[in-house]
Amino acid sequence: MTLVTNQEVLTPKSPKKSPSPWVIARRKFFKNKLAMISLTFLLLVIILSFLAPYITTKDIVRVDFTKISQPPSSENWLGTDTNGRDVFTRMLYAGRSSLTVGLSCMFFIVLIGTTVGAISGYFGGKIDQILMRFTDFVLMFPFMIFVIVLNTILIGKISGLWTLIIVISLLLWGSVARIVRSRVLAEKENEYILAAQSIGCKSSKIIIKHLLPNVASTIIVQATLLMAVTIVAESGLSFIGLGVPADTPSWGNMLFEARNSDVLKDKLWMWVPPATAITLVILSINFIGEGLKDALNPKSRR
Repeated sequence: MTLVTNQEVLTPKSPKKSPSPWVIARRKFFKNKLAMISLTFLLLVIILSFLAPYITTKDIVRVDFTKISQPPSSENWLGTDTNGRDVFTRMLYAGRSSLTVGLSCMFFIVLIGTTVGAISGYFGGKIDQILMRFTDFVLMFPFMIFVIVLNTILIGKISGLWTLIIVISLLLWGSVARIVRSRVLAEKENEYILAAQSIGCKSSKIIIKHLLPNVASTIIVQATLLMAVTIVAESGLSFIGLGVPADTPSWGNMLFEARNSDVLKDKLWMWVPPATAITLVILSINFIGEGLKDALNPKSRR
């Protein structure tokens, strides 16, 4: 027979604390096997690319006429290119360039787009009209013409890699601004925003501490997808000679060097590795984005 004391009867049990939406989203994302495999693969590629100087000691610039267009071997795992340079070594350094463009462009695009969208959506009126008309102008401006013009203006003044980052960032922030603006317009009508305004909170504080945390899920998903878009943009521009300078290895430049018909037919080791790397990285980023979108969607949470 179990005796129950008065203290046990009178002491109420503390209610179990429910996890926050971010905790729920993190748990759900970690349960997404495809997203976790993609994240692991992407982190591995990033680590290998940025540790390239410690992984291989071969020169990526020096031309060796004795090893031109050699197939894969024990000395050169992925063979050599038309200038006798090791393809595996260039793959690692090229990954560093392409991922630097992707990550940097993602950061600047999100920064510009979020700032413009949040200010436009929160203040409305003439500020909204001016910023959105300018955003429409950026979205409608021909991408290729702007790339050529800005490359011509900035070439020689800034390093080639950062020139491409600036050009892409200045062209692709418009869609983020529109998405953030629409979310801010919906959020600012909620009671907690009206309460913060009624007690005299500064507009900057309301935007940074109240509005942006509530639209962060949308921004995070857009950021992952933008990284994939910018890597594809860099590869495409480099392939046609308007991207990363030829003396800087990138996956797009490696495809540019292998554009000849004899290389495409008979020397697959020159273009298949960079093409495969681009494809797998883009797929990984898209799977991560889909996993984040599903995890951060309130309707999909239990």
